[in-house]
Amino acid sequence: MDVKSEEFFSRIEKIKDSNTLIIVEGKKDKAALEKLGIKNIIELNKRPLYEIVEEVANLTDECIILTDLDRKGKEIYGTLNSDLQKHGVKVNNKFREFLFRHTKLRQIEGMDSYLGSKY
Repeated sequence: MDVKSEEFFSRIEKIKDSNTLIIVEGKKDKAALEKLGIKNIIELNKRPLYEIVEEVANLTDECIILTDLDRKGKEIYGTLNSDLQKHGVKVNNKFREFLFRHTKLRQIEGMDSYLGSKY
């Protein structure tokens, strides 16, 4: 396993251990993360973003936004990131930045199969 793969799995383990709330776009994204053992997930599921922001702000003071790395996903990320911070929620971008810079992964739903199934 190469260094990037080890770091990928290490980051997944940290997310699982921290039980940080993760926001994803849809059911397939949530299912992919659940296959990796991540449980604390909210999916947008076409709900208005302000509803998601209010829900997350009522649940936690830190979250991770894992929208896809396409144009639409980046727009959603920008809005959520800004609005959550206005509501006092810290957005942890480390894993998202790692995915963007060090992997070819652009769709969260493909995360479970990206490196082959370790789980």
